[in-house]
Amino acid sequence: MSLFERFQKSLPLGGLFGCTMLLAGCFQPLYGTLNGQLREELQAIAVDPIPDRIGHYLGNELIFALNGSGSQAPPKYRLLVTLVEKSQTPLVDTFAGRASAATVVVHADFQLLPVSGGPALLKGTAVSTATYDRSIQRFANLRAARDAEIRNAKTLADQIRTRISAALAARP
Repeated sequence: MSLFERFQKSLPLGGLFGCTMLLAGCFQPLYGTLNGQLREELQAIAVDPIPDRIGHYLGNELIFALNGSGSQAPPKYRLLVTLVEKSQTPLVDTFAGRASAATVVVHADFQLLPVSGGPALLKGTAVSTATYDRSIQRFANLRAARDAEIRNAKTLADQIRTRISAALAARP
């Protein structure tokens, strides 16, 4: 008889249900709805402008992810983001001598600073990669690269928002 079967037989069904209900209040889902205080803290983050096209995409995604309600709370924090974007061509067609695929890799260094000044509350790096197929059509390659940048921006915004949420939720 396994340990689980012994535990099942020793604890009546009502007691098991009661134990799970007691423990259910101890946990908050990471991807569930935010409580009011954390939502207000996220809405009080001002995203500084990020240069380049991918910076524009990332800035818009961060503004929406942090303050999707559109409320104009006075900023308590500033989010500084620095991007480094690289493009790699891992696959080359040997017959034509052209790249048949490319990968866009983006590193985002971010800092969450109080508006009043002082040390950073959170520093970190988020990394995202997106691959796209290349063809002989120039415009199709440009559009595919831009779509890869947009996918990277969405992924980076999710990573940064999750880390900021965890850091703000852990503060007293």
